[in-house]
Formats: sequence, structure tokens, C-alpha cells
Amino acid sequence: MKLLNLTAALLVGGALQAQNPLPAIHPQPQEVTLSTNWLKAPHGFTLSGIQHPDEDAMRLIKETLSVTSHSEALPLTIKQIDSKDSELKRSGAYQLTIDPKGIEIAVSDSRGLFYAAQTLQQLAQTDGQGNTTLPLGVIKDYPDIAYRGTVEGFYGDPWSHADRIEQLRFYGKMKMNTYIYGPKDDPYHSSPNWRKPYPEKEAAQIKDLVKEAAANKVDFVWAIHPGLDIKWTDEDRINVLNKFGMMYDLGVRSFAVFFDDISGEGAKADKQADLLNFLQKEFIEKKEGVSPLIMCPTEYNRAWAGSDYLDVLGKTLDPAIHVMWTGNSVIHDITLEGQEWVNKRIQRPSYVWWNFPVSDYCRDHLLMGPSYGLDPNAIHAMSGFVANPMERAEASKVALYGVADYAWNMKAYHPESDFAEACRYVLPEAPEAFQTFCENNCDPGPNGHRYRRDESVRNAGYAGAFLLDFRQHRYNADAADQMNRLFAEIAAAPAAIETSRNKALIDEIKPWLMQFHLLGKAGQAAIRTAEAGQGQDRAATWQSYLSLTSLLDSMRTIDRTYNQNPYQKGVKVGSRVLTPFVQEIHSGIGSNLLFSDQSDATTTRMSKASILTDIEQLKYQPLKEGKDQIGYNRLNEVLRIEPGQSFGLTWELQKEATSFNFSLPKSENSGRVFEWSADGKQWTAIADIPADQAHFKLEKIAPEARYIRMRNATDKQMQIYLYEFAITTKENTSIDPVRLMYDKNLESVNTLTAGSRITVDKRKGNSLELFLSGSPCSQVVVEGMPLKGKAKQVLYSGPANYIKLKKEVLENIKTLELYNAGQTEIRIHEVN
Repeated sequence: MKLLNLTAALLVGGALQAQNPLPAIHPQPQEVTLSTNWLKAPHGFTLSGIQHPDEDAMRLIKETLSVTSHSEALPLTIKQIDSKDSELKRSGAYQLTIDPKGIEIAVSDSRGLFYAAQTLQQLAQTDGQGNTTLPLGVIKDYPDIAYRGTVEGFYGDPWSHADRIEQLRFYGKMKMNTYIYGPKDDPYHSSPNWRKPYPEKEAAQIKDLVKEAAANKVDFVWAIHPGLDIKWTDEDRINVLNKFGMMYDLGVRSFAVFFDDISGEGAKADKQADLLNFLQKEFIEKKEGVSPLIMCPTEYNRAWAGSDYLDVLGKTLDPAIHVMWTGNSVIHDITLEGQEWVNKRIQRPSYVWWNFPVSDYCRDHLLMGPSYGLDPNAIHAMSGFVANPMERAEASKVALYGVADYAWNMKAYHPESDFAEACRYVLPEAPEAFQTFCENNCDPGPNGHRYRRDESVRNAGYAGAFLLDFRQHRYNADAADQMNRLFAEIAAAPAAIETSRNKALIDEIKPWLMQFHLLGKAGQAAIRTAEAGQGQDRAATWQSYLSLTSLLDSMRTIDRTYNQNPYQKGVKVGSRVLTPFVQEIHSGIGSNLLFSDQSDATTTRMSKASILTDIEQLKYQPLKEGKDQIGYNRLNEVLRIEPGQSFGLTWELQKEATSFNFSLPKSENSGRVFEWSADGKQWTAIADIPADQAHFKLEKIAPEARYIRMRNATDKQMQIYLYEFAITTKENTSIDPVRLMYDKNLESVNTLTAGSRITVDKRKGNSLELFLSGSPCSQVVVEGMPLKGKAKQVLYSGPANYIKLKKEVLENIKTLELYNAGQTEIRIHEVN
């Protein structure tokens, strides 16, 4: 942004010297020349110029300025831009001049006047006498990209009608002009009802959205997704045409056709191009006031573009039709090189569909960080730029704020400073607390797309430094102090955020606010535990460890209670830096307590549930894990399985599988094989699963099974939809709970009920440590039977805690018993 100071030049007429700082304008204009001198018009402004200026723009202007017929009012002149500059002829371009004699707004079209009015609102301030003042200067402004906005194209719960209305108003303020309506779970947009008209209620809502979009100078683009079941017949060609006609009658004037995430007949490039060219000729060119047609291809990213599909589109598709593109993979940053690669194939600038901050592949996370990874040099390599948001509309505004600034003025865009301003815009009541929340809720966590985002940037260095020393059994006091401050900030942030008047936002992120508060508490507890672990007081270390464990258990409860969607259940925060930081300290201290010789710790391996696959698309998928079920997260795109490849699950040794269910709709069922194994080496075919079933539940599995998989037994690539593949488990009751006292795992426990006792292995020739926990009023007695004599000796009596019995005490003891002398149960974590 070009910003000059005109103080000396404009100290005349209606200007006054003001102390107010110059206001920021978003998106940042292309050229700005502002003075620290301000215009005050106590008698308001008189309108002149264009006879019937845009009503929506004038509504904004009248909200900002007093428009009157007073004889001493200053002129507010609105006129058409008269310039040879091609950039000022773009839709949305305007030139705003504020001088001591009045205001002049020159515009390219009604959208330009609307955007000039938005800029005026941002410039206007109020002086000490209650007068509206404006800084003197000139703003020359226009968008870099013609089409800018969002595509509601995510899987999951579509936005509510109220969400969409609010989003359209937000886009108007941010000078975004495009909203593409294409929620995957709208059955009238996609299968099974794309051929049918919307019911009365939904049709009325579409009308409302079209009207609201127009009031905010946003193109409401309605998209159809017919590829899942389209027939390449004249009948279905007319069905698409008729559906467009139905939407036109509802007021829609912009249209798109999506062929993403499909396979089979619907994915043929020549058939798609034929249909699109037909729509272009018979609808787009014949209907009045219709915008250029947009299409989303099946091979919509470089990783999938292994055929001549894109070349076919480039050669046969009408040049007026826009072709969407997500980048080098489904979810990827946007680069000039990547844009140039696809543009050569499709023979036109691609229309970017940026899959951020969409979270339909990581629904247990919020993606509320800065919008970075966007090449400012790609300005001429794209025809449009839309972002795919989260299903949480208000939370998406943080990222969309940056998207608006990037698409309007790429060279002036700075993601980090823009992010801070976005946090202030979205939650002005507590911007610092909100920024703390957002900058630690940026990353999607491990995912099948292998797309990660920077997170906790301010403190990642301190976290790394602390852990580096912690692994060497050193305590970094300086890093600990910095991390303690951060965790205190985190623990306090949710309460400050919840003071916001934006209740819709708070409702959307409430579970994450709860989890964030607990993370702050857990982080502080982790630092205390690490410090305690440096000393010789193992009892104090154990108590601190238990406190940290309790907080992590509370976080686990939140994760298993809230946001229990069918895909990626749970609530994750700080998943790239802070949560792993806390977990490593917890694990490390636990290991220090159990293993005096750390080399012993590396030989202990706990059995864990995990994904088992040799398919690249699935290798990085996180495991969907509940209390009694494990499975794959739903894969939104088509899964391609080469001959011999497989995907499956393995579960804990202490668990037994009770059932197995899958949902593989539209699968190529011929040649698939389901198998189980006890060791992952020898496999047995499961004969009870019918060969032609896309959905099935197997009620009985061999009790010795610890692995299950589906394998492509054919000599051809298999394409399927992986919606569900899950195992339900239960605890293996054949495992003696006493073994849990000696399994080198502080998380597994044997419970000792009130009044009961248990014999303890006293380990010959060594001292003995007991790691116990219970209520504050718990009472435990450790009794030993001497080698000689009949009377038991009380070796310990007190609360359930850390107990150490020295070698000398145990030398004369024949048997050792633990007695619960209290009224509540006691948990025996480990006998070491």
C-alpha cells in the first residue's frame, strides 16, 4: 500500500488538524495518499453527480455521513470514472478524493461505489464534539482478482441460513464478490435429488440468499454436483438444463457444475465437456444477466492429474468456462509454478479453489491461523480465488479476512500482520486473548493429506529448548518461565473470549475453549512436574505426576464427550507444539519414575491400536479412536487400491474384537478379500462377508484376531469410497488384573476395593516402590509376614501415595500384603 502524508499541502478550507491516528483500510487499497489533517463538515454533504446512485451503496454512505440539502453543506459528488487506466475499468474499481472542498467518488460500476462506501466507513472517525471527520487524501483502488470469495464446498453439516446471511454481509465489508453454494451434504445440489426442485422452504431461503448477496454486491453462484449418478443421455442433459432454469427462476444468475470426488462414468472428460458446452450455448449465452459458467474438474489437483483428462478439457471446453483448481494436491498452498503448470493443460487461467480453512478432514481441530502459503506473484495466473471454509462459519472469518486482503491486493498482503488485525476484527472485546487462542489452533494435526500448518510460533522455540534439556534430565529455568507465562495466558484466555457479543462464534468454539483452558492448566502442571522430577523427593514427583495425569484425563473426557461427529470425533487444541510438549513431559516423568536405568525403558513397548496399510493415500490418516471402537476416518475422495494392496486395523493385546463393520458405497466389490490375523503374518479369509455387499456388519470375529484388513486380490486398480471401516472391542477379561500392577505402565491400574487386601511380589534383593492413588481420605496399610514369627508387621500406614520400602526392611519379610483400610477404592498403578 502506498501511503503518503499531505499535511503541508492540505492545510486549508474545511480541514482541521486532528490527533487521531490514520485509520487502517481493509482490504488494503492499491494506492493511498492520506494526510494527518481531517475534513469536518458540520452541515453535512449535498449529493450531486450520478442521478440514481446504487441504493445499497447510498445506504452505507448515509450511515457514515450526513447527506442533506443544507445551503452550507459540502458537495458529495459521485461520477463515472473517466480514465484510460485499464485497472480502473475493472468491476469494483473506485477513486475517492477527500479535500477541503468536499468529497468526490469516481466509480467503474455500482460495485465500485459500494466498495468506496465501505472505505468511507473505515475512514470516518468522530471528534471531541461528536462531528464525523475524514482524513484528507486520495485513494485509487481496484481488485487484483476479478472473482474473490468462498465456496461452501465442504463435507459435513452445511451452514445454517443465518450463517450464510451473515457471511454475505461479511463479504460485502471485505470487498469479496463471490459466494459459491455447493455444500456436499445438500441432496438437491448433489445426489440423489439434483434433478428435483427445492422444496418450498429451501427455495424461499435460496431467494433470500440471492437477495442478500445482491445487496452486498456478491455473486450468488449455485453449483450442481451430478457426477455421482449422471447418465450421459439427452434426458439427463435436459435435467441439468431444467435445474438451472429452476434456480434462475429463484433469482440465481451465476452457476457452476462440480465433478469432484467421483469415479466411473461421471468422470469422463469428453462427456463432461460436452455437457458444459451445451449449458454454455443453451443457457449461459441465452439467459439475460448470467455470469460465466464455472466447473470443478474430477482431476482438480496435480497429484491426481495422471491422465490426459485436463488436456481434453483444455482442447474441447468452451474458452469462456472457468476451470477450478486446488493446487499440487487436494489441500495445498498456491504457487505460481503450480498455476502455470495447470494453465498450460487447460489453456486458460485456472480458478483457484483453496482448501483452507476447511476442516472436513480434521473435524476435531479448528483452523484459525493466518492465511499464508499464497504466492503474490500468481496475480496473472488465476481468473478467480475462492477459499473453502470450515463448517463453523464465524470461526472461518479469521482466515477469510486474510483471503479477502490477498485476493484484492497481493503485493501488499502480509499474512502475520493481517492475522493480528483479523483477530481484532472478529473479536474486538478481547483481541489479545483471541489471538492467543487462534495462534494455538492453526494446525490440522496428522492427516491423510499431509498438510500441516505453523502453530504456536511465538513459543515453539522455548518449548523446543525446554524439551531438549528435559530429555537430558536438565531443567531449563528460562524456557520454563516463558512457557509458564504462555500457559497462564492460555488458561485465562477462554474467560476473556467468552465476554464477546458474538454468541454464534462462542457457541461454535465452546468445546475448544474448554479444552484450551485445560491445556493451560495442564501446561503449568507439566512445568511443575518437570521441576519436581529434578529433585530427590519421588513422593512429591509422584503427586505432581498424578495432578498432571488428572488434567490430561479431563482433556481426554472433553475429547470423548464433545463434537462427536461421525468422522473425526473429539476436540484437539495445540496439536503441533503445546499438547505434545505436555504429553512428552508426562511420559518422560512417568518413565523416570519407573526406570532408574533409562535403557530399560526403550525395551518396553505397549500394545497400541493403529492403522495397517501399504496404500499411500491412507498411510498418514489418523486413527479414529473411541472408548470401545477404532476405525478409519471417512475419506472424502476416491480411494485407489493397486493390485495386492490392502488397508486394515490392528488393536491392543488387552482388547478383544466383538464386531467389524464397513461402509464402502459404490465400491468395485469383485475381487476384494477380507482377512484376519493373530500376528500380522498369517492371514485367514473371512468367509461370512458377502462378496457383493457395500455395507456390512460382522457380528463375530475369531477371539484370537488382532488384525483385520481388506485386500485387492485382482490384477487391476480398484477404486472405492471409504466411508467406514471399524472394529468394536471390549476388554479381554482373560487377562489377570494383577498383571497390570507389573506391566511398566502407570496408566493401567488394578483396583483394590475398600476392606480388601492383595499379596504383593516383594522382588528379591531389591527395594520396592508402590505407586498408588485414591481419594484424599484413603487409608492403606502395607503388612509383612516375617520369616520368623507369626505376627504381621505394619511396614506402612497412611494415605494411598508413593511408598518406598527399603531393601533392608524387606530382607526379613516372607510375604507382603496391601490392605485397603479406608472407605473408598485404591488404585494400584505399579509395583516396581
